Amino acid sequence: MRCRGVRGAITVTGNNRENIMTATKRLLEEILRANEIEIDDIAAIFFTTTPDLNAEFPAAATREIGWPQHIALICGHEMDVPGSLPHCLRILMLVNTEKKAEEIAHIYLEEAKKLKEGKLALSGDKA
Repeated sequence: MRCRGVRGAITVTGNNRENIMTATKRLLEEILRANEIEIDDIAAIFFTTTPDLNAEFPAAATREIGWPQHIALICGHEMDVPGSLPHCLRILMLVNTEKKAEEIAHIYLEEAKKLKEGKLALSGDKA
């Protein structure tokens, strides 16, 4: 079994706790669903937000939905690159899986779809 990275991104409608938690939960659920990930297979999750999102730690959403405490979580801010997508929350989830790298579905929701389409792509966000 290998550890694979699963990426995801979503834009958040506003810098408040409710919006950040709602967007985070939605993105986490979609990543799990699309990749058939079991909670026990998650090794770690890196959450980042653009600097304009600071009202809540996105990792707090995992506790609110009842995920176990043993999953390693960390939050940080993305680089503040001129012209980058604002109000964007990103996830890099490390999972233990038998899937090949090309079988992993990376999930981009709302305005973050532009990252995958290459319309606002930065080197690390290309599909």
